[in-house]
Amino acid sequence: MFVALVTGSVVATQKTESMTGHRLLVVEPYRLDEKTRSKLVSTGRTFIAVDTLGAGEGQFVLVTQGSSARLTPETKSLPIDAVVIGLVDTVRVEGTEVFSRKGMEPNA
Repeated sequence: MFVALVTGSVVATQKTESMTGHRLLVVEPYRLDEKTRSKLVSTGRTFIAVDTLGAGEGQFVLVTQGSSARLTPETKSLPIDAVVIGLVDTVRVEGTEVFSRKGMEPNA
Protein backbone atom coordinates (compact mmCIF):
# COMPACT_ATOMS: atom_id res chain seq x y z
CA MET A 1 0.00 0.00 0.00
CA PHE A 2 1.27 3.50 -0.77
CA VAL A 3 0.29 7.17 -0.74
CA ALA A 4 -0.21 8.70 -4.18
CA LEU A 5 -1.34 11.94 -5.75
CA VAL A 6 -4.11 11.78 -8.33
CA THR A 7 -2.70 13.58 -11.38
CA GLY A 8 -5.27 12.71 -14.04
CA SER A 9 -7.66 10.17 -15.48
CA VAL A 10 -7.77 7.68 -18.33
CA VAL A 11 -10.68 7.23 -20.72
CA ALA A 12 -10.81 3.94 -22.62
CA THR A 13 -13.93 3.57 -24.72
CA GLN A 14 -12.99 0.03 -25.69
CA LYS A 15 -12.05 -2.30 -22.87
CA THR A 16 -12.90 -5.70 -21.45
CA GLU A 17 -16.56 -5.90 -20.47
CA SER A 18 -15.92 -6.31 -16.73
CA MET A 19 -14.17 -2.91 -16.66
CA THR A 20 -17.14 -1.00 -18.10
CA GLY A 21 -18.28 1.68 -15.67
CA HIS A 22 -15.08 1.74 -13.62
CA ARG A 23 -13.22 5.05 -13.38
CA LEU A 24 -9.48 4.94 -14.06
CA LEU A 25 -7.09 7.42 -12.45
CA VAL A 26 -3.47 8.30 -13.08
CA VAL A 27 -1.75 8.21 -9.69
CA GLU A 28 1.78 9.24 -8.79
CA PRO A 29 3.28 7.55 -5.71
CA TYR A 30 4.85 9.78 -3.04
CA ARG A 31 7.38 8.93 -0.34
CA LEU A 32 8.91 10.65 2.66
CA ASP A 33 11.70 13.10 1.74
CA GLU A 34 14.94 11.28 2.67
CA LYS A 35 16.84 14.41 3.69
CA THR A 36 14.36 16.37 5.79
CA ARG A 37 11.76 13.68 6.62
CA SER A 38 9.35 16.61 6.87
CA LYS A 39 7.43 16.35 3.60
CA LEU A 40 6.21 13.97 0.92
CA VAL A 41 7.98 13.97 -2.45
CA SER A 42 7.20 12.27 -5.75
CA THR A 43 8.85 8.99 -6.65
CA GLY A 44 8.72 9.99 -10.32
CA ARG A 45 6.56 7.00 -11.30
CA THR A 46 2.92 6.76 -12.33
CA PHE A 47 0.29 4.03 -12.21
CA ILE A 48 -3.25 3.57 -13.41
CA ALA A 49 -5.62 2.68 -10.57
CA VAL A 50 -9.33 1.86 -10.44
CA ASP A 51 -11.17 4.47 -8.35
CA THR A 52 -13.88 3.06 -6.09
CA LEU A 53 -14.24 6.15 -3.87
CA GLY A 54 -14.67 9.17 -6.14
CA ALA A 55 -11.19 10.66 -5.71
CA GLY A 56 -10.37 13.83 -7.59
CA GLU A 57 -7.36 15.28 -9.34
CA GLY A 58 -4.94 16.88 -6.87
CA GLN A 59 -6.04 14.63 -4.01
CA PHE A 60 -3.79 12.29 -2.06
CA VAL A 61 -5.07 8.71 -1.89
CA LEU A 62 -4.09 5.29 -0.56
CA VAL A 63 -3.45 2.73 -3.27
CA THR A 64 -2.99 -1.00 -2.97
CA GLN A 65 -1.38 -3.01 -5.72
CA GLY A 66 -1.01 -6.55 -6.99
CA SER A 67 -3.35 -9.35 -5.95
CA SER A 68 -4.48 -7.26 -2.96
CA ALA A 69 -6.16 -4.87 -5.42
CA ARG A 70 -8.73 -7.58 -6.10
CA LEU A 71 -9.68 -8.12 -2.45
CA THR A 72 -12.33 -5.38 -2.18
CA PRO A 73 -16.01 -6.17 -2.83
CA GLU A 74 -15.97 -3.75 -5.78
CA THR A 75 -12.88 -5.22 -7.47
CA LYS A 76 -12.92 -8.95 -6.69
CA SER A 77 -13.74 -9.94 -10.26
CA LEU A 78 -11.78 -7.26 -12.14
CA PRO A 79 -8.52 -7.77 -14.07
CA ILE A 80 -6.71 -4.97 -12.20
CA ASP A 81 -3.36 -4.39 -10.53
CA ALA A 82 -4.03 -1.16 -8.54
CA VAL A 83 -7.03 0.32 -6.71
CA VAL A 84 -7.71 3.45 -4.67
CA ILE A 85 -8.77 2.23 -1.21
CA GLY A 86 -8.64 5.45 0.82
CA LEU A 87 -8.68 9.25 0.69
CA VAL A 88 -5.81 10.72 2.75
CA ASP A 89 -6.59 13.37 5.37
CA THR A 90 -3.22 13.56 7.15
CA VAL A 91 0.15 11.82 7.24
CA ARG A 92 2.20 11.88 10.45
CA VAL A 93 5.75 10.53 10.71
CA GLU A 94 7.74 10.45 13.94
CA GLY A 95 5.25 12.83 15.57
CA THR A 96 5.42 15.36 12.73
CA GLU A 97 2.59 16.07 10.34
CA VAL A 98 4.12 15.83 6.86
CA PHE A 99 0.84 16.25 4.97
CA SER A 100 -2.58 17.65 5.76
CA ARG A 101 -5.48 17.86 3.36
CA LYS A 102 -6.55 21.05 5.18
CA GLY A 103 -3.38 22.73 3.93
CA MET A 104 -4.35 21.87 0.34
CA GLU A 105 -7.90 23.26 0.49
CA PRO A 106 -8.77 26.81 -0.61
CA ASN A 107 -9.13 29.17 2.38
CA ALA A 108 -7.37 26.71 4.68
